[in-house]
Amino acid sequence: MLGYNSVFKKDLFKDEVILVTGGGTGIGRCIAHELASLGATVVIAARKQEQLTSVAEEIRKLGGKCDTMQINIRDPVKALEMIEAIVAKHGKLTCLVNNAGGQFMSPASMLSSKGFATVVDLNLNGTFNMCKAAFDGYMGEHGGQIVNIVAECRNGFPRMVHTGAARSGIINMTKTLAVEWGPYNGIRVNCVAPGTIVSSGMKNYPENVVDMIATNDWMSPSGRYGTESEIAASVVFLLSPAAAYINGINLAVDGGSSLSKGFPEGHELAFNPEGSLMPAYIGWPEGKDNVHNIKHVDAPAKVNELLNKYKKSKL
Repeated sequence: MLGYNSVFKKDLFKDEVILVTGGGTGIGRCIAHELASLGATVVIAARKQEQLTSVAEEIRKLGGKCDTMQINIRDPVKALEMIEAIVAKHGKLTCLVNNAGGQFMSPASMLSSKGFATVVDLNLNGTFNMCKAAFDGYMGEHGGQIVNIVAECRNGFPRMVHTGAARSGIINMTKTLAVEWGPYNGIRVNCVAPGTIVSSGMKNYPENVVDMIATNDWMSPSGRYGTESEIAASVVFLLSPAAAYINGINLAVDGGSSLSKGFPEGHELAFNPEGSLMPAYIGWPEGKDNVHNIKHVDAPAKVNELLNKYKKSKL
């Protein structure tokens, strides 16, 4: 059956049980689709059941296996209960993708202590809760792979100091867990740090920010934004046997944007305003291959239009 067009071999994750938090939308949805297309039994978890049900139905239509579970990752007791329920039903939990999280835009000078604490609690504490639950509920005795989705924050995160602090904490925590849980528990823990990705998360931004995003995509060494599929493929790699000797890293998937930003005024570091010469990877089925009419990316229309441009990019 035609489905998600992964670059990895089919049945790569046959007999694996993989939990993806935040699997009902955006990057998490794409990760779940790719893992299911590679033979995994995928469990997607989030707070909103309606979104989870929709994605699970998509995956099943394409021949994949997918369960859903509601969770608030800020609750460590519920996190452990969820892991135990997965193991009780499926017999194991071989991989965990911590994708759930969230933030909002605000300059630090206007951010309340409560707002800061809320985002840190969701992203940093929530990710730890899930890692610890996976350890206590299965992986501590049986090993496994964990990938934490963070963000490009190596040079700070202006207008999002809360999530920059939280994601930096996750990166450091990942290194610590790799050292503590690798030798005696057989657990690999790594991060993926997306740059700007065309995804449904952009719907949370004000219209003026969306307009800016839609017109400034060329200001990076790669000349474009990333795709959900490019993040999903990076996660798949780190979960796969090909990454068996990779532990404790933060893999930047940002087109080089964390190295240098472009300037529209025309500095010596300005990039090509004509756009990217690097083709994008998009795994969603298209045309006659999309027999079930699976929707692609649900970003704002102005940003979604960029994907059509990226498909045509070539030297």
